Amino acid sequence: MRAPVLYSAAGSLLLTALSGAPAAPADGGRAVPGIAELRGTAVAAARARATGIDFGSCSTEQDMPGSLRCGTVKVPLDYAYPHGKQIELTVSRVRATHKDPHNSKHRVPRQGALVFNPGGPGASGLYFPLIGLMPEWKRLGAAYDLVGYDPRGVGRSAPLSCTDPARFFKGPGPAPTHPSESYKRERIAQAKAYARGCAQRGGSALRHYHSLNNARDLDVLRAALGERKLTFMGASYGTYYGALYATLFPSHVRRMVFDAAVNPDPEQVWYRNNLAQSAAFEGRWADLREWIAEHHGVYGLGDTPGKVLRSYERARARLAEEPAGGKVGPAQLQGAFLQAGYYDDYWPYRAEALSAYLKGDPQPLIDIAAPVTEAAVEAENSKAVYTAVECNDAAWPTDWRVWDRDNTRLARVAPFETWDNVWANLPCAYWSGPRQQPVDVRTGPGELPPTLILAAERDAAAPYEGALELHRRLWDSVLVTERDTGTHGIAGGSNPCVNARVEAYLLEGRLPARRAACAPRPEPSPAG
Repeated sequence: MRAPVLYSAAGSLLLTALSGAPAAPADGGRAVPGIAELRGTAVAAARARATGIDFGSCSTEQDMPGSLRCGTVKVPLDYAYPHGKQIELTVSRVRATHKDPHNSKHRVPRQGALVFNPGGPGASGLYFPLIGLMPEWKRLGAAYDLVGYDPRGVGRSAPLSCTDPARFFKGPGPAPTHPSESYKRERIAQAKAYARGCAQRGGSALRHYHSLNNARDLDVLRAALGERKLTFMGASYGTYYGALYATLFPSHVRRMVFDAAVNPDPEQVWYRNNLAQSAAFEGRWADLREWIAEHHGVYGLGDTPGKVLRSYERARARLAEEPAGGKVGPAQLQGAFLQAGYYDDYWPYRAEALSAYLKGDPQPLIDIAAPVTEAAVEAENSKAVYTAVECNDAAWPTDWRVWDRDNTRLARVAPFETWDNVWANLPCAYWSGPRQQPVDVRTGPGELPPTLILAAERDAAAPYEGALELHRRLWDSVLVTERDTGTHGIAGGSNPCVNARVEAYLLEGRLPARRAACAPRPEPSPAG
């Protein structure tokens, strides 16, 4: 499932022959992910530093406002051969405004570039710099150039594809919480076909789309921007390859924010992380049903979580017999409510759509759950990158009996998302390319500047244990927890306490003690 997924990287490394290369780990005991690749990264970064990025207007296809400028940076497809085939990453930027939102006479000094990745794998960051228009980001946008980009494989950056986008969105389908053996065989066949499609369409380049190369690309981007040290904010999966970067290139880090941190333990990447995610979503599904029950007077779906579940199951059964608008079946319903597990703000709209559907009006449900065919190319590309990165990053079980055993057991207590998560990742069981060996995300005393980790205590897409694990592994990191909430990604949102911690760190370098907590954000209003 898209969101947290991790990987792991080797400790600080030394190539005495290369100026600017990271320092060697003091203990000498951590695995080196590739001396040739490290050398290649230094070569590519030096080349990018000399070339820079020629920012100009964004293409008409991107439909970007004029304040946003776009450019490209070249990176090696294979860092072991930095002078071999190059691919281009598309980068976007809005310059620091220098405007203090609280004092129009004060010119805010520029602090450099703040590079952001929204996660995935497979998500585009090109629109990120426009976030500086929002009130919560104006202080950061005054001091920093806000920079986003499409990581390798995404969007306009050497895009990957595994199937014809015209065939990507399938018709309304089932979403059994306890699938039959015949249904499992059908999904296994689909997973095998999808993995074959990735191999055929990606060719020999496919093996180079993984998290370690995303971290290396980030260092080349840093150099191309003219930044001696990197200031970075990663959300969800972005925290994983941000942590890889911090471990591989600690001397290149200025400040780093890890928002909705994924568990970087090599033993969890990625198969076990997905099991943990499925278990956590059961808790978020319970949170949502409890909230709907509290607002029974508005939605009429039941005044207890159990009654709300029965209303949901009634809708599933009815959609199985006759899909809403010919487009929304049980699978689309489940997908819409899964999104509500990521973001509390979606709760009122999901509840209203379910309520309206059961009262005879299917349109609100169609509006939120039907596939948007105009987005097929983007959605297919995002799924292809997600699959390639996860499958390339680490070994997965190749015996279906392991998947079946683990998830049958889990679905007994966490039926909401377990099997859907299996089908999303099952192509990795039949992946034909070589796998990376997950390495240890870890820094020791003095290797890395202080970093900031943000986590919501009930986040299901990035379970809280992942933030605790990253906090244990990055020396001098500080963990700020939003209590009793589960929104996936909390920086720049509706919690002033969280935003104040982020601003204090990025603008002044100030951090609280090793752990701090913020009170929960208000629950959403049933009015939406």
